[in-house]
Amino acid sequence: MTALSGDQPVTVKADTSRGYRVFRVLNAVILTGVVVITLYPFLNIVARSFSDETAIRSGQVNLLPRGFTLSTYAYVSADPTFWINYRNTIVYTVVATVIAMVLTTCYAYVLSKKHLRGRKFLIGVAVFTMFFSGGLIPNYVLITSLGLKDSIWAVVLPNAVNVFNLLIMKAFFEGLPVELEEAAAIDGMSTYGILLRIVLPLSKAVIATMVLFYAVAFWNSWFTAFLYMSQSDLFPVTVFLRNLIAGATTATSVGADATDMTAAANIKSVTMVLTMLPIIGIYPFVQRYFVSGVLIGAVKG
Repeated sequence: MTALSGDQPVTVKADTSRGYRVFRVLNAVILTGVVVITLYPFLNIVARSFSDETAIRSGQVNLLPRGFTLSTYAYVSADPTFWINYRNTIVYTVVATVIAMVLTTCYAYVLSKKHLRGRKFLIGVAVFTMFFSGGLIPNYVLITSLGLKDSIWAVVLPNAVNVFNLLIMKAFFEGLPVELEEAAAIDGMSTYGILLRIVLPLSKAVIATMVLFYAVAFWNSWFTAFLYMSQSDLFPVTVFLRNLIAGATTATSVGADATDMTAAANIKSVTMVLTMLPIIGIYPFVQRYFVSGVLIGAVKG
């Protein structure tokens, strides 16, 4: 590569030293190893979900199914309660994510204003909850006393604001140009108008990232529903599958017919596959925002 410096050409050579080449090779090897380590368990789970019970028990299943069968998928999906619980999971995830995003965005936008009175106190209250909580029993008593048991709000409201996500959004908002908001305020735009028409359109990356974080957390959550819900038609699919695994394990220990034994052998793999499918389907659409949203929100501020 040649560049001009005054009247004399200056030659700039790429860094091709031995150390740099060794670094590139080691970097490629390490990253390849990370990909293999990450991908292998996932492929193994998928292969086990389509494999016969005998092949799984004998340890023959690695990356490809052995004794291909769909009996366990049929076993799981034959129960109509499964689809009711699956619908519940979708409803819970959508409602909870929308509420969480509204609360987190508003709270983060307020905290990003350095002239706000009591700002440090509000930040301290949020950070305090990251390290200390009331505990399981006080939370159960609180939810019960508020009359939220056996309702969607028992799942949605206790986890409506994640402090880690809040701090990332706060840092992102602090990195936005203040001049844009000042110009909008001079033109007569209200605070809500600035947030909706100026700030949010510039924050697509971090918003998409936070939506992914919240959606994954609510989709995979089962303990909250297991704790606060007693009616099976209100369970999310994660609780249904948890109960199915427990039942299959019990059936294996006491003896059961061939169908139950087959389900007991690979039901965990089927459970994981069915649980991961929606998230895997959504992730490619928000992946391009993921890295920029997290890095910008974490570095700035």
